[in-house]
Amino acid sequence: MHNTPHLHPKFSIITVTYNAESVLEDTIQSVITQTYKEVEYILVDGNSTDQTMNIVDRYKEHIHTIVSEADNGLYDAMNKGIALATGDYLCFLNAGDELHEDDTLQLIVHSLGGMEKLPDVIYGETAIVDHEGHFLRMRRLSAPEQLTWKSFQKGMLVCHQAFFARRDRAVLYDTRYRFSADFDWCIRIMKQSRILHNTHLTLIDYLNEGMTTRNHRASLKERFYIMCKHYGYVHTVFFHLGFVIRAIIKR
Repeated sequence: MHNTPHLHPKFSIITVTYNAESVLEDTIQSVITQTYKEVEYILVDGNSTDQTMNIVDRYKEHIHTIVSEADNGLYDAMNKGIALATGDYLCFLNAGDELHEDDTLQLIVHSLGGMEKLPDVIYGETAIVDHEGHFLRMRRLSAPEQLTWKSFQKGMLVCHQAFFARRDRAVLYDTRYRFSADFDWCIRIMKQSRILHNTHLTLIDYLNEGMTTRNHRASLKERFYIMCKHYGYVHTVFFHLGFVIRAIIKR
C-alpha cells in the first residue's frame, strides 16, 4: 500500500478594498499571522481616498502584490485579483472579514490528508462577528455535508469567503451583476467541479454589517435571475413561492 502524497497547496488570498480604513487592519493581520506559510496575499484597492493605503503601506513587506487604481466596481477588482494570483486556491477575504484562527489554513491542509489530489473546491462554515471580533452566532445557512452545484437552489449555503476554488477551475466574475456575481461565480465553478471537499471547519469570521435595504432588494432580484439561469424558471419561482407562503403563515 503506497502512502498518499502530502498535499501542500499554495493559497492566494485576495482582499479588495475601497475606503476600508476602519476594518482593514484586522483582516491583514488574520492573513499574515497564519502558521501555514504557502500563502500569497494580494490586495486590490480601487483608489481609496481615506487612510486605507497608509495601512497597506505599513504591512507592505507581508503583502505579495498591491494594486491601487480605479476600477469598475467590486467584481472588476476581484477579476484583477484572479489574474494576479499564482496559488492553487483562491480565497476572497473582504476588508472586515478574517480567517477564523491563526492556524485555519494549516487545519484546511490537514483536512486534505489521505486525498490523492487537490479537490476542486474546499469549503467550510462561517461565524458572524461584531466590530470587536466577538462571536455573535453561526451563519444562518450552514454548509451541506456534500456540496454540489445544485445545493445553491436553496440559496447560498456556503459563504463566498468560505468557498475556496482551485485556481484552474476559477472563472471570471460576471460584472453585469452588481451585487450577486459571487453567487453566480460559485455555481459556475461547482458545475465544472468533481471533488468538493467539506473541511468540517469554521473557516471565516464574517463582519456583521447591515446591507442597506435598497442593495438587499437589488441583490435578491439579481439572485433570482441567476437562479433562473442555472436552475430554470419554473423551479425558481416555486422555490420562492415557498418563501412567500411561509412569510404569510408567520404573520
